[in-house]
Order: sequence, then C-alpha cells, then structure tokens
Amino acid sequence: MSHPFTPLASVPVDVTRARVHEEGWQSWSPSGAYALTDRPYRPANANWATVCYRPGVTVPEGTFQGEGLLALDPGDGTPVRLWAAADPTRAVPSIRLAVADGIAEVSANGPVKEWTGTHIQSVLGDWASALGLGAPRPAPTVWCSWYEYFTAVTEDDIDENLRAMDILDLPIDVVQIDDGYQSALGDWLTLSGRFRSREGIADAIRARGRRAGIWTAPFLVDPASAVAAEHPDWLVKDASGAFLHAGVNWGHDLNVLDTTHPGAAAYLTDVFRTLRAEGYDYFKVDFLYAGALDGVRHADVDALTAYRSGIELIREAIGADAYLLGCGAPILPSIGLFDAMRVSPDTAPHRRPEADDYSQPGQDPAEFTGVGRQWQHGRLWINDPDCLMARPAVETRERWAAHVEATGGLMASSDRLLSLDAWGVTTTRRLLGGDR
Repeated sequence: MSHPFTPLASVPVDVTRARVHEEGWQSWSPSGAYALTDRPYRPANANWATVCYRPGVTVPEGTFQGEGLLALDPGDGTPVRLWAAADPTRAVPSIRLAVADGIAEVSANGPVKEWTGTHIQSVLGDWASALGLGAPRPAPTVWCSWYEYFTAVTEDDIDENLRAMDILDLPIDVVQIDDGYQSALGDWLTLSGRFRSREGIADAIRARGRRAGIWTAPFLVDPASAVAAEHPDWLVKDASGAFLHAGVNWGHDLNVLDTTHPGAAAYLTDVFRTLRAEGYDYFKVDFLYAGALDGVRHADVDALTAYRSGIELIREAIGADAYLLGCGAPILPSIGLFDAMRVSPDTAPHRRPEADDYSQPGQDPAEFTGVGRQWQHGRLWINDPDCLMARPAVETRERWAAHVEATGGLMASSDRLLSLDAWGVTTTRRLLGGDR
C-alpha cells in the first residue's frame, strides 16, 4: 500500500547550476546526478519497469525521484542537502523533487532524515559511513563465463579457459560459472546437457589452484521447471491468487520462489549447502529484485522482510567464509548482507542501450550509474562495476577498461581468454593483478 507524499523542504536553487542525485531502486536502476534541465532516465516499457526499476512506481513528468535517497546541490554555494530513509533496510520511501519559480519542493511518502555536506558524493558517503558497517572484505579477482558464452556455455569452455589462465599467466582467483549450467531457472541442481559434472568442474578449478564460483538467480522460477510443476505452493501469489508475475526474461514469464514457505526454504538451503559441499565458495546471486516484490506469501510478512530473510538463509547455507556477490538487488534493503554488490546495469560489447533505456545492457548506462554509486564502495560493500571485456571485438574497449579500473572495485574478466590480443592480455593482467 502506497502512502501519500508529504512536504519536506522548499529550497531556493540556481536553476542553471543545481544538481540532483536520484538513487535508483536496484542494481540496474539508473542512478546519478542530473542538471535541473535534464530529463531523468525512465523505463521504456512496462516489462523493464518491473525487471529493472521499482515495480508499481510511476514518477510524474518533470519530477526527480530517489528511492530512499535523494541529494540536492542547490548550485548557489549553500550546502548540499540529502534526504535519506530513516530505516533503510526496513522501509524505503520514494523522495521527490520538483522545481517551480526557482524553488525546489521536496516531498516523501515515508520517514526520512536530512543530512548536509559539501558535495553530492561526499554527503552520500558520509551517510553510508555513519551506518557503521566497517570495511568490507576485499574481493577476489574473477573470470566469469557470461559475456563471452552467455547461456550457451559448456563445461569444455570452462576447461579451455582454465588452461588459458595458466598459459597467459593471469592472476585469477575465482573461476565463476554463469547462467547456462542448469536445466532451468529454479532447478539449480539439475544440469543442462552442456555440463557433465558440477562437482567435477569445481574439482578441476581447485586442482589448478583457483577457487570455484557459481551463478544462481535464487528467487526466480521458470514456469516450465520441475520446481514449479511439483511445488506450486512454493510460489508467491498476487492478490487474485495467480502466480506473481516477475516480468519476462529468457523469452518467458518468470515466477517467484516464496522463501517464507518451509518447503521452499528447505529446498533453497539444500541447493546452497550442496553447491558449497561440492567446492564452490564464491556465489553470484542475481535477479534478486524478485525476492522483494510485493505479493502473497506463506508467512504474513512484508516484502522487504521476506527478501532479507531469504538472503540470510543463503548466507547461513554457504557459510560466513564464502564470498557473496549480489546483482539485480534492491540497494538499500541489501545493506549489511553482501560482500560485494553490482552497482550498475549490465555492460555489453556495445556502448548504447536498447531504446536508450539506461537500465539495459550497455557501456554508457553501466558507466553512468557506476559513477553515480561510487560512494557505496568500501562503505556498504565492494562495488562491482561489471566485467572487463578486453577482446578486440568489444566496442570502445579502452574506455570501458578505464572505467572498470577507476572504480577500484571487484575486478572480473569475461572474455574467451585465447581470443585476447596483446593489448587485451596486458590490460587483463594489469587490472586483475592489483597493480593499479
């Protein structure tokens, strides 16, 4: 249930110099600073509004809106002002700003606290530091299968790149298998025909002195999966009693696992305990927005409580020593749960996103939001700017590599390593080697 917006402040601004920072809802939601004359990035269609923005929220035309955080630099030499959720892991109000006649009118639909500072990034950083989380664990260096092989990855591809790491002398700690090893979303322990043994490939990775990592989307369920067919009671419903719609991806509708259901919780625990026992100790958990969607669950709890309890279940199953990377995750509700966090939409071999929607894959949107969320790095978690792609076919690869390097965050390669030219090998080795 949405709450009405109530006024917070009326702030005189220099309309030619003022800047507004909008914090997006989740990893892929556009976040960053705008001039008052800019048109903020908004969803290009209803499906992306669900999958990449805050579902059910429409921002009025001519209005800036941050989800739990909104900062204003008035542009006239007066302090930057930040309005922040009073209890960010439990309630994330929307905070709006509209300008008329040189006055910024700020309002919110829930409790917020105000901070002041000298710059937008510094006041956001001050707010994050005040949460007192302490320094996050350093991230390992990673090779990830996604941006070269996508869902067509095979066990032989992993083997080839394992050998290439040794041949090219690349300082890679973790070899992370991404989407494509499983038979269906939700059926995480059943292999696709492209993999022979999940435990076997983990053993092969570890035998070469590297750590095994694996991808899941733990809250998503393919309607055609065995989990959906055998346990429909494990799925979140909407108010009408139908299965909750979590958007369309991979060419079909997506359902949501109800981790408040004892059976679903036991299943998810078994999945992650099994993966951990097989030798995986680096976990990328993706499409996490689904776990925070409003719906009817087995337990009578709000969506953010269900989301946090689901992540805590995963953490307990993998153990405190395993490394946990979130992606597609609601940002403020994730505070205190992760070692590292994707802080931007996906990158891509190309620069511009589809339909100019800055939640969609592309180097431009990944850079815009990655820069806008740099204040989170080292305070909330290690920032993941998304993977380095250094192969010759990647558009503007030098500029993308410079962005990844400048973040100082999680460094991951996602090329077929034997396809790299001399520049690609040197750049990959430098970024992953920590000599930055």
